[in-house]
Amino acid sequence: MNVALTVRQLNSNHWARSNVYLDVTISRRELLASASLSLLAPTGGYLFSGTAAAKPNEPSWRHAVSLYGDVKYPLGFAHFDYVNPAAAKGGNVRQSAAGTYDNFNVVTEGVKGNLAAGMDLIYDTLLLPSLDEPSSAYGLLAEALSYPDDFSWVRYRLCPDARWHDGTPVTPEDVVFSLNAFKNHSPRLGAYYRHVVKLEITGQREITFTFDRPGLRQLPQFVGQLIVLPKRWWEANNSAGTKRNIEATTLDTPLGSGPYRIKSFEPGRSIAYERVKDYWGKDLNVRRGCNNFDELRFVYFRDSMVAFEAFKAGDLDWHVERSAKSWATGYQFPAFKEGRVRREEFPIRNMGLMQAFAFNIRRPKFKDPSLRRAFNFAFDFEAVNRDFFFGQYQRISSYFHGTELASSGLPQGKELEILEKIRDEVPEEVFTTNYWNPTNGGKEEARSNLLRAMELLEDSGFAVREMRLIDVVTGEPLQVEFLLENPAFVPSVLFYKAALQRLGIAVSARLVDSVQYENRLRQRDYDVIVAVWPETLSPGNEQREFWGSRAADVPGSRNLVGIKNPAVDVLIEHIVSARDRAALVAATKALDRVLLWNHYVVPQWSYTNLRTARWDKLGRPQVMPKYGVAAFPMIWWWDEQVVAGTPAAKSAGPCNSPGDCVMNDSSR
Repeated sequence: MNVALTVRQLNSNHWARSNVYLDVTISRRELLASASLSLLAPTGGYLFSGTAAAKPNEPSWRHAVSLYGDVKYPLGFAHFDYVNPAAAKGGNVRQSAAGTYDNFNVVTEGVKGNLAAGMDLIYDTLLLPSLDEPSSAYGLLAEALSYPDDFSWVRYRLCPDARWHDGTPVTPEDVVFSLNAFKNHSPRLGAYYRHVVKLEITGQREITFTFDRPGLRQLPQFVGQLIVLPKRWWEANNSAGTKRNIEATTLDTPLGSGPYRIKSFEPGRSIAYERVKDYWGKDLNVRRGCNNFDELRFVYFRDSMVAFEAFKAGDLDWHVERSAKSWATGYQFPAFKEGRVRREEFPIRNMGLMQAFAFNIRRPKFKDPSLRRAFNFAFDFEAVNRDFFFGQYQRISSYFHGTELASSGLPQGKELEILEKIRDEVPEEVFTTNYWNPTNGGKEEARSNLLRAMELLEDSGFAVREMRLIDVVTGEPLQVEFLLENPAFVPSVLFYKAALQRLGIAVSARLVDSVQYENRLRQRDYDVIVAVWPETLSPGNEQREFWGSRAADVPGSRNLVGIKNPAVDVLIEHIVSARDRAALVAATKALDRVLLWNHYVVPQWSYTNLRTARWDKLGRPQVMPKYGVAAFPMIWWWDEQVVAGTPAAKSAGPCNSPGDCVMNDSSR
């Protein structure tokens, strides 16, 4: 549960299904610390004072939580360090979104319809993560929370001023309705919330969540990321005069409580959000200096290159570059040369990830790990990186790539102790060999790797007959379809196809639109896909959703591979029940090894920065949050000086006033 990615962002369907690196090539919640509750301060920020409101013999109220260690910001802090509290409000910003959309109902995301980009802008959650801490969150809709030392329940108390956009209060009934909606109708989030076995209104503004067992230290903070929906709105009639259905898609403009509301939209083509001028939380310390643009518009494109052309023409203001080729060769247009378009890379420190060609092992032909390993030997990453990506990428060799959670060397200490308990259920290589991907330095290595691939295929019961790879038992040829949604993957797949065909495998690549792709994923109708699993710095319940046996048969779950492995389930439980950071790291590394040596995927490539480009009218703080990546558009603002044709102020000092902040650093 790290900070920079919410559950919604993890499941978002922007270019290539939350694929940060795509090439073409994302907070979780957090937990305890200290402090307590209080009243609304005269400045407009909520201050949570001591333990005055705690009931006898019950845990004290807290203003913030952290999974491990203390929170950075004390009771009554003014604002996050990484924002400009005096940032100007104004400006209309345009950015791209991928594919199309037909739905405003966040509950059905991943099950029905395609959710419109930016829907998280209209809703508030109980807690808001800090972007300069790895695992801390502070009160938003909730002014305080409390829970016992065994984490068996958590109680949230709502802010008295929390309001929906129509001015009515956010109530405990709204929280109960929202939890039940996601738990019952969202396969993805329902898996997270299944540990909540009782939800009670225990005070005028209090809600208590009771869990199915103690010891799950992430759960008190996890439920703080609940998107709170308006019960009254959902139980009323829609624009057609019929009662709304939380299980169905809708294009009725929803009632929200967040800093933005939907202003206008063209279904499937664009959607615009306007800043709520009387937003109830605009003066909270966690909201100061944030949400500065008057309007945020998402324009939909089916092709990322067409979106780039729109950006170059000035029809978009912000662009995330997911193509290595475009980054290397595409920025030669006049506006860039004149300095009116700026490029900047932001370090990705808030997450690791696995991006890979993922097998659907529900299909018998992919059951044998040796066959899956053969596919890795046939993949010439070095040639793909050289010929298509200008040498910009590195090979992924862990499901937690780029973090301290990635396994390396041989298991030892606590990790080895965990693995010894399941030794008979995991590949022997887990204990004897550090995981490695085949490398291809040249033609000889590539040829040698293909020969090794053929040996593995023969070990799996296949043989070449008349130039075709045949199952020697059934006589059926091995046929594999790569199902793709993003055309940017086509060149690398076609390159891969040639190597697989040399092994006698019949390979096809099918590019479909986002609606067909989503439907086929839900129906598990695919052989191989390009899949991405973003991993936070403090993994937890989401591992069940990614790799757990129960999720394998749940439509819409992120267990895209179809893993049903008792050893994996055991390791996931070690992660979820970890009592301290050391135990979490050990359990995660153990899981990483077991997943890798089962060869469920062929790992692809990674880039450590987010590549962005923008027209020279957007301002940002000088010092960016460590775990926030670009934090766009949350902490950015419209720079009136540049728009008016005057130079923007720049300073290397802390961002406490407009003059202390910069437009950008030019990394051309």
